[in-house]
This record gives sequence, structure tokens and C-alpha cells, in this order.
Amino acid sequence: MGHGASRLRRFLHEVAKFGAVGGAGVLVNLLVFNLVRHVTDLQVVRASVIATVVAIVFNYVGFRYFTYRDRDKSRRTREMSLFLLFSAVGLVIENGVLYAATYGFGWDTPLQNNIFKFLGIGIATLFRFWSYRSWVFRALPGREPVADPESILKGERAGRSRAGQRVP
Repeated sequence: MGHGASRLRRFLHEVAKFGAVGGAGVLVNLLVFNLVRHVTDLQVVRASVIATVVAIVFNYVGFRYFTYRDRDKSRRTREMSLFLLFSAVGLVIENGVLYAATYGFGWDTPLQNNIFKFLGIGIATLFRFWSYRSWVFRALPGREPVADPESILKGERAGRSRAGQRVP
């Protein structure tokens, strides 16, 4: 199997893991949204923002420790700052769709709220996947493949004397 097929397989594995965490995050988002709408008198977009923030926290833990656990961990402050920045942009996208549907078009029934909340999540997810993958959870630099692994061993053996000591 070629290098391209291997890259595609790793990418599809990453998409599946992102989808698993994201799917759980969507459930958290929708459950918190509907709970807040049911037990409070908050306006629809405010309830949605609260739900989105809860889902962002849930998703960070899932992405860092499951989806992207093998990625660079050396600069957590930078990672967290970028995650919050891109999550805030996603929050605006997600809740902008809901805001436009509710206040722009007057679609404000509970069913319509959930449909446009879900649609906003979907659009924002495309942005989040790209931004998290590209900027937040960066891949560690790849190692160059060795053309002839035995050449490394031959070079190492040539640098040793008969007594097993390195020759300067």
C-alpha cells in the first residue's frame, strides 16, 4: 500500500475520532440548550451561547485527550488560546445562524430553534475541524524515511574499533 493510501487512512481515522468527540459534543450542546430553555426564561440565543460554552469545554477535553492525544503538547498556553479563539469564531457562526432564523425570519418555535441550532452547529463544525487541525492541535514534525536502514547500522559499526570503543 502506498504512502498516499496510508495518509488517507490516517486522515479518515482522524475524521472518525473528531466525529466521535464532536457528536458527543453536539448531544451535550443540544441537551444543555433545551434544558436551559426549559428551566429558565432566557432568550433563545442566550441559552444557545451557554450551551455552546459548555460544549466547548467538553470538546476541548475530548480533542486533547482522545482525538489529538498524539499531537504536540509542548505549548499548552498557545494551544488553549488558539482553541478558545477558534471556538469563539465557531460560537459566532453557530449562534449567528440561530439568531438570523429567530430574529431575522421570526422562526421561533422550539422545533425551529433546534433545527437552526443544529444547522449552525454543522456549519461551525466545518470551520472548527479545519482550524483545530491546522492551527491548534498541530502534528509533530514527521521523520524522514530512511532509504536503507542497514546503512545506519553499517555506519555505526564502522565508527567502532575492535574493542567496542568509539574511534574519534
